[in-house]
Amino acid sequence: MPIRQSTYQESCENVESIRGYSMAIQVKPTRSELIALRKKIRLAASGHKLLKKKRDGLILEFFNVLKDAKKVRAEINQKYNIAYGRMIEAMALDGVAEIKNIALALKQKPSVEIEVRNIMGVNVPKIKSAAVKKTLLERGYGLLSSSIRIEEMVKAYEDLLESVILAAEVETKLRKILADIERTKRRVNSLEYLVIPRLTEQSRFISFRLEEMDRENIFRMKKIKAKISG
Repeated sequence: MPIRQSTYQESCENVESIRGYSMAIQVKPTRSELIALRKKIRLAASGHKLLKKKRDGLILEFFNVLKDAKKVRAEINQKYNIAYGRMIEAMALDGVAEIKNIALALKQKPSVEIEVRNIMGVNVPKIKSAAVKKTLLERGYGLLSSSIRIEEMVKAYEDLLESVILAAEVETKLRKILADIERTKRRVNSLEYLVIPRLTEQSRFISFRLEEMDRENIFRMKKIKAKISG
């Protein structure tokens, strides 16, 4: 079927209209380049899908940890009020000097160990505490040297310290997950709105240019054939 001159001219005009774009994307209109671009598009689409799944999974994990963080924070407030009340009572009835003496008798200070766990590519801490809650002998003072009020105050603050350590673990985990959600969202948006559209446009341009080159060759061959026949 012969190619009309007007159709060929319109095609040339279309090529000229996107010449500026072709200069911007800097791609070679070859079939090997087209194949490579299509592979990149498939790879980018696969990465985009996996990152979306990771983002959604992290968001679910974030809300689960957020519930734990709210619960721990409420427990800290409650335990702090109890411990502070016990301390005020002990200060009023036993005196500040007695409380300081009990504090100075402490032999073993609390310690923590931090392990790292991986949750969907996010490193989060796991804090293990030791020597937070102690027996009477481990505290370094005898039963006769302290009152029931001081003993209750010490237990209340040990309980509070355990909740503080747990809150540190939960809230650090929460911040790390939130930061990774933001990073993952940026990568998803970059693939969805920048990388994949740009590669797709490049692929479309090369396909269009290859079709135009095929039409040019056919038109040229028909011209040559017509001259030979004439």
